[in-house]
Amino acid sequence: MTRSDGPHVTLVAGADQAGLRLDQFVTSMVPGCSRNTAANWIKKQQVLVGGAVKKPGYRVNAGDIVSVPPRVPESISAIAGRPITPEPLALDLLYVDTHIVVINKPPGMVVHPAAGNLTGTIAHGLAFHFPEIQNIGSEPSRPGIVHRLDKDTSGILVAARTQAAWTSLTRQFQQRTVEKTYNAFVLGNPEKDCGRITLPVFRHPGDRKKMAAAQNPDLPSRHAETRWLVVQRFAGASRLECQIRTGRTHQIRVHLAAIGHPVIGDAVYGCRRAGKACRSFPDLKRIYHQSFRQMLHARHIVLNHPQSGRILRMTAPLPDDMLRLQKAMEKDISG
Repeated sequence: MTRSDGPHVTLVAGADQAGLRLDQFVTSMVPGCSRNTAANWIKKQQVLVGGAVKKPGYRVNAGDIVSVPPRVPESISAIAGRPITPEPLALDLLYVDTHIVVINKPPGMVVHPAAGNLTGTIAHGLAFHFPEIQNIGSEPSRPGIVHRLDKDTSGILVAARTQAAWTSLTRQFQQRTVEKTYNAFVLGNPEKDCGRITLPVFRHPGDRKKMAAAQNPDLPSRHAETRWLVVQRFAGASRLECQIRTGRTHQIRVHLAAIGHPVIGDAVYGCRRAGKACRSFPDLKRIYHQSFRQMLHARHIVLNHPQSGRILRMTAPLPDDMLRLQKAMEKDISG
């Protein structure tokens, strides 16, 4: 719940938000507010919980009254129409030729400018390292970008260096001929070793920043399909390989949460189930709360090269935080 309170905005934590870090709670409640912005507000003592100063890692309780500075996000259309300024950002390049660039995106980095994240994006780095890319695509703020990953999702991202390549890649994604495989660490152990989720995805009726998945003929929704395979089982958690046949917003995260196995660290779709699922596994609870982002990684992609037509297969290794999580859970089951 949100209400205006003079120079600040007052937020009231709901029962489903209990256990969130304070910076996660503020980010989820304030439109256009990034995790870094929330953390800076908290460190500058501009965020108060019940009138008291707290640290970014403070765990919110149901009913907590949190006051934050007012924020008026810039319109999306204004951001999309504005050319970006190149920035000398380090990029992990998996493949480069004169037509395309394949990047291993780190967690926490935004793909292109949006409200609350106007600098420091993948797009800014691409424009610096590949100046010609600034003229590619359909929007000045998304030069060469043909698809995206959520800010806290890591892994493979493809961009085009020519307009012809951008057109070809965009068509491949639209026609669903690109194979995209993700790795996810989730709560719980599925009864089966593999499965397919075909629940339609729609905008959450009570929270416009969230998506939902269910069979509901009364709500406008879009077909979505996720196929999953258990790669590894732990005590109270699993590592899944997921292939998406469609590319809906938050698709994997909302689909896995819908079948009772939310992605570990997912502050939006996982927290309601996390406490109950971790109750019998103290070590898993500790691991879960040490995961500061959703443990989701775009691991593998297969597409046709836009110029030669040859098949390109790219793989991005698991990032360090997911490797640490895997080792910790392997240690738990080994005793």
